[in-house]
Amino acid sequence: MSLLRARLAAAALVAVAVAALAAAAAAKYELTKNGTVITYDRRSLMIDGRRELFFSGSIHYPRSPPDQWPDLIAKAKEGGLNVIETYVFWNIHEPEKDVYNFEGRYDIIKFFKLIQDNDMYAMVRIGPFVQAEWNHGGLPYWLREVPDIIFRTNNEPFKVMHMEKFVNLIVQKLKDANLFASQGGPIILSQIENEYQHLEVAFKEEGSKYIDWAAKMAVKTNTGVPWIMCKQTKAPGEVIPTCNGRNCGDTWPGPLNKTKPLLWTENWTAQYRVFGDPPSQRSAEDVAFAVARFFSVGGTMTNYYMYHGGTNFGRTGASFVMPRYYDEAPLDEFGLYKEPKWGHLRDLHQALRLCKKALLWGNPTTQPLAKNVEARVFEMPEQKVCVAFLSNHHTKDDTTVTFRGQQYFVPRHSISILPDCKTVVYSSQHVNAQHNQRTFHFADQTVQNNVWEMFNEEQIPKYKQASIRTPRPQEMYNLTKDKTDYLWYTTSFRLEADDLPFRRDIKPVLEVASHGHATVAFVNDAFVGCGHGTKMEKAFLLQKPMELRKGVNHIAVLSSTLGMQDSGAYLEKRQAGVNLVQIQGLNAGTLDLTGNGWGHIVGLVGEQKQVHSEKLGMGKVTWKPAVPDRPLTWYKRRFDMPSGDDPVVLDMSPMGKGFLFVNGEGLGRYWISYKHALGRPSQHLYHVPRAFLREKDNVLVLFEEEGGKPDAIMVLTVKRDNICTFISENNPAHIRSWERKDSQLTAVADDLKPRAVLACPPKKTIQQVVFASFGNPLGICGNYTFGSCHAPRAQEVVEKACVGKSTCTLPVSHDVYGADPNCPGTTSTLAVQAKCSKRQPSAAQ
Repeated sequence: MSLLRARLAAAALVAVAVAALAAAAAAKYELTKNGTVITYDRRSLMIDGRRELFFSGSIHYPRSPPDQWPDLIAKAKEGGLNVIETYVFWNIHEPEKDVYNFEGRYDIIKFFKLIQDNDMYAMVRIGPFVQAEWNHGGLPYWLREVPDIIFRTNNEPFKVMHMEKFVNLIVQKLKDANLFASQGGPIILSQIENEYQHLEVAFKEEGSKYIDWAAKMAVKTNTGVPWIMCKQTKAPGEVIPTCNGRNCGDTWPGPLNKTKPLLWTENWTAQYRVFGDPPSQRSAEDVAFAVARFFSVGGTMTNYYMYHGGTNFGRTGASFVMPRYYDEAPLDEFGLYKEPKWGHLRDLHQALRLCKKALLWGNPTTQPLAKNVEARVFEMPEQKVCVAFLSNHHTKDDTTVTFRGQQYFVPRHSISILPDCKTVVYSSQHVNAQHNQRTFHFADQTVQNNVWEMFNEEQIPKYKQASIRTPRPQEMYNLTKDKTDYLWYTTSFRLEADDLPFRRDIKPVLEVASHGHATVAFVNDAFVGCGHGTKMEKAFLLQKPMELRKGVNHIAVLSSTLGMQDSGAYLEKRQAGVNLVQIQGLNAGTLDLTGNGWGHIVGLVGEQKQVHSEKLGMGKVTWKPAVPDRPLTWYKRRFDMPSGDDPVVLDMSPMGKGFLFVNGEGLGRYWISYKHALGRPSQHLYHVPRAFLREKDNVLVLFEEEGGKPDAIMVLTVKRDNICTFISENNPAHIRSWERKDSQLTAVADDLKPRAVLACPPKKTIQQVVFASFGNPLGICGNYTFGSCHAPRAQEVVEKACVGKSTCTLPVSHDVYGADPNCPGTTSTLAVQAKCSKRQPSAAQ
């Protein structure tokens, strides 16, 4: 048998062991259907008196179609999670004061039952303020209009009249469905309030009174499971405080009450983005380091926020937050594996489970090994159980240290996990998981129906047409009541010939000051220009030159918001809209029109007629052949759903700013004209869930505020078919090579050398090896290059092992690829990029 075949056979044995481990894990976390007692001590939450490790992921049910939920939950479980976290969003469950919506994307009961069907636990964060980059932090708009109300403080109208009523309603809804663990359901934790500590400082004594009341009110609901408060170090009574952040193992000392466990409710897997933000990401290695660090200092639960972000459909995003939400999570916006983040964290969870007994019952100690390098040890000497975490906090320097008489190489900013205090089974800086690259593909079969039509917002409104007239411009939220993004401000004024500039090359300048978020201005029906604020500075000043005339002139400003603010004290008092209008450059100087008398028109004609909906209003207006670059215009076209099952997106690059609908479903706001510091829009690709589509004759409708070229919009599909590996001989053997047997670490593979595993998405096989090199290759997945050391046989060996297979395992060893181990500069690294696709039937078939 050749060396390669021998190694592949060994890998097959590992695969069998992995399947057995997975089956055991599934059984291990099966819930007690007759009711489970959830308690806690300093070390962990306890299930029926049994300490446990918890790996949780945030998946918010309204941000994905229900038909996607089973796949997301299954992938989370496959990734080693045993808990799913979600918020309850008040402003979708109660769109009006006495109307509750628990259907479709809002069916929280169905979501929790799917979690239970997968034998996983759940964490429900009731809030009712949740923030979550959700419109108004999850609070319904009408709360602002309750007399004398102040949100989230010791205020009776907020507390008793509304917050307590909502919490009791949600708890009862969950109880009626038997969803708490005490009833045999999956929910093991409930959260009241959210990240309140900084508001407690703002409200002072009244804030402290409120948080004490909230804790007592929550406990009084008798859910039978513990309550938590995140970012609330002094959580009252039996409520457990938890940490939110990127590095809770280093930034959070834990609860002041030493009978409560260290729980991490938001481990930020990336950074949510707003319009105006450049791309950002957080590496798999950094997330893994932070998690390993947290468990090494006594933590026993982490929740990845987000594990899958999804999409802020419709108007659900908070101010300036993009529809694409946490795309850099382990499962991207479309629910596809983002590798290596998903796989590297899956391997970490398995490594920590090998350490479970010592982490939960062992005696913890700390041993300095060098500057910024330490060993954290959990030991049970009487049972010969010992776990060590070797931590290197240097951000640039690798190091070699001696621990218990043996030398260990510990890379920069890494933690090595030794489940027996001897063997490194996982290093946060050494990634064994595969990588992948996301690509977007033109769906050419949809072009046949690429015929655009338009409906104009009729005429630009004038003051006399407005039914709401006041001396000065009015605050916007009070008029729109969060039912629309749009409010017209109109006024008229008269000029004499002597008022106008004498020189023709000088034009008067319109100045519009706004509390936010964006405006489009017209003077005498002519488009003048646009202005906008930012997430950090929502107020702004639009300044545009314009043409004025002798006699009556008309100004119309369309003000738009991009959601309501989602955090901060006195949220009920936040404002938006126009607050000052002036004209500069007239002969007589500045003309202040702020007190000139203003008319207000709420919403758009197209919104009122519901032209985005085939059923409600699309056929009630006249559509004409489309003309590009028209502001305030509704455009529509029909298209067929792309074949296959890859996710579908719209490339909105040619447009300006507006709103998207497909078959009446709101896909969210787009804002292509707002470029970030690198000169590109923050988001130009918009998810169209296949659940929203028909096979044929789908209707795309968009409202364009500024002007664009709709005929250049493209329908695309998304793939992660480019799969890669980048593994060195210095990597530890794959975590699946090990198991716990009789409390001892045991190898389940004969050969404990690192291996690379490549696996295609379901129903696809490896059709091509695009790149293969062993030596010192460089680059990232999709852009590898040869280094100065390259084994010429690498391509041949990889093709033979992988082409035509859905998955393959490759040795990581210089002798297999004919590499020179003495080549100067070699890193003994294998880099491979392969292309997956569905196997095409041959002509004979």
